[in-house]
Amino acid sequence: MATSTDFARPANRAAQISAASQRPLNSQVHLAARQIHKVYRKSSVEIPVLRGVDLQIHCGEFLAIVGQSGSGKSTLLHLLGTLDAPTSGEVHFLGHRIDNLPAHARDRLRNEEFGMIFQFYHLLPELSTLENVLMPLMIQQGFWKYWTNRGKNVAAAKELLEKVGLSHRLKHRPRELSGGEMQRAAIARALISKPQVLLADEPTGNLDQSTGAEIMQILRTLNRTENLSIIMVTHDNSIASQADRIVRLAAGKVEGVA
Repeated sequence: MATSTDFARPANRAAQISAASQRPLNSQVHLAARQIHKVYRKSSVEIPVLRGVDLQIHCGEFLAIVGQSGSGKSTLLHLLGTLDAPTSGEVHFLGHRIDNLPAHARDRLRNEEFGMIFQFYHLLPELSTLENVLMPLMIQQGFWKYWTNRGKNVAAAKELLEKVGLSHRLKHRPRELSGGEMQRAAIARALISKPQVLLADEPTGNLDQSTGAEIMQILRTLNRTENLSIIMVTHDNSIASQADRIVRLAAGKVEGVA
């Protein structure tokens, strides 16, 4: 349980969580939701979205969350990544509660420990592919440190773009890329900070079947070769079947686990 001392130095708290992630992982629970409820309010109307969700992902696991539109799967992913806060319940990362950390401590976790990819890519249109991938490091390191380490940073970004098959698109802006290429760039951007967990919200939902299969192959390879924990939201059962485990949501509750 968090104490007042934990919140007196929130940056140190985030650093403690980050340090814990350097321990041998094995079958350790990486990220967990405990009795998560989420209610949205519009004027006097309450709209319950999640109704007591319990969920665990182990280190190195590839977990798929499936459900129909409105089942709460994207909301759950956003709560796990601390993009939003639960109405009640708790989110834990490596045994530490994180949903109640101060905003800048949660920002640091998202920048350093969680990588995120989305259905609509969210690339910055005025930046090149290489610059989009570098953006998390610019935010993380600050201006002077980033420029001091620029050669190392650029080399790391180019290596990631080569891994996802975009070494020939470094200077292209998003409008010059196909949907599959934009998603590959988004994956590289999500990985540049070497996160422990990748959160993927419908990563193939805006792509044709062939391109979606290519993206899934990249994710599966990263999971196996980098021991990257992945939580993926999808409505597509054929995509979900490629994960290690499937959690089904219906009406804001866990309906089944396979």
